Amino acid sequence: MWRWRYVSGRQLHGFRHYKYSAVDTNPLSVYIMQPIWNKIIKIVPLWIAPNLLTFSGFVMILFNYFLLSFYDWDYTASGTSPGLVPTWVWLFSAFTTFCAYALDSIDGKHARRTQSSTPLGELFDHGLDSWATSIFVLSFFSVCSRDNGKTGVSVYTMYIYLSIVLFNFMCSHWEKYNTGVLFLPWGYDISQVVLIAAYLLTGTVGVEIWQEPLLFGYYITDALVILLIGFSLFLSFPQTLYNIYRAHSKKTLKNDSLYEGLLPLVSPLLLFVLLTVWVVLSPSNILAKQPRLFLWMVGVAFSNVICKVIVCQMSSTRPELFHWFLFPLALLVYAAICGLLGCMEEVVLGVFTALVTAAHVHYGVCVGRQLSEHLNIYIFSLKKRVQE
Repeated sequence: MWRWRYVSGRQLHGFRHYKYSAVDTNPLSVYIMQPIWNKIIKIVPLWIAPNLLTFSGFVMILFNYFLLSFYDWDYTASGTSPGLVPTWVWLFSAFTTFCAYALDSIDGKHARRTQSSTPLGELFDHGLDSWATSIFVLSFFSVCSRDNGKTGVSVYTMYIYLSIVLFNFMCSHWEKYNTGVLFLPWGYDISQVVLIAAYLLTGTVGVEIWQEPLLFGYYITDALVILLIGFSLFLSFPQTLYNIYRAHSKKTLKNDSLYEGLLPLVSPLLLFVLLTVWVVLSPSNILAKQPRLFLWMVGVAFSNVICKVIVCQMSSTRPELFHWFLFPLALLVYAAICGLLGCMEEVVLGVFTALVTAAHVHYGVCVGRQLSEHLNIYIFSLKKRVQE
């Protein structure tokens, strides 16, 4: 069951020749956070594997997400019933977010410190990041609360907000696919600091602060959405295009043809088109009825699609034109919008979400085992494998 070989022989060969290259120009990261991480890394025992740090951080945000889901399944606790989520949960959210942020920031430093940097470590890190990105956002929605007629954020705004965040993540790895260099996005460090501050603020002052107008009748959540859209449209995406153009001018692009350069975008964009059609045309208004379930499915499906792009980028191979998730999703969307599912739409969404999540976990475990065997290393240990 766990021996499925998702990575081709050509891709395995490409991993052998992979070299990591990244650029970090964010002042917040370079001048403030990096000195903090350099101090924290010194207390990490040398026998701990870097991937163990990465996975521990992911487990913490996953646990935090499920904790918030227990108290606030439908994203209404902060709006209609303030106080339903205990204060300690918000403070715990701040703690887990900071820990996950720290562990994700020091895993690479620890790998270099222990001379254990491998392509598997980077894939493991970025693969979990692709999933964690949506989990961070979905957890934050519990702070905002869904629209109750007076305050809060509509479920459609939540969907757009999540889509923009995932779009930014996609652009970073599309950029690396074409340039060979990961230009670390400024939004990551900023978003982590904002998330931690938001949880601390909610835990100390209360959720009521999100329900009071900030300026000119706008709420803090409105300001955050405006900042996110502005940051994406006027800074992040233009910077990605500029870096690709600069690589083209210097003749350092990894892909000369326009088709090859745009190929990684096809499946992610089609995924969002299908999901958006389902959101807009659903007869039962599925997003409003099951926002947490639907948005979780969006994040998991996106993560799997992007993981395959990352594998191709690191192995210098061509990504598939259509991800296999698209075909069952297209059938499901067609059945939903044509009314064929009827009152079973929510049940079918639940089953599909479970299957997508199981498929993604299976993919991650199998790819990890396949690469660990190929590179003769263990995922969670610094010991070398005994070759058979």
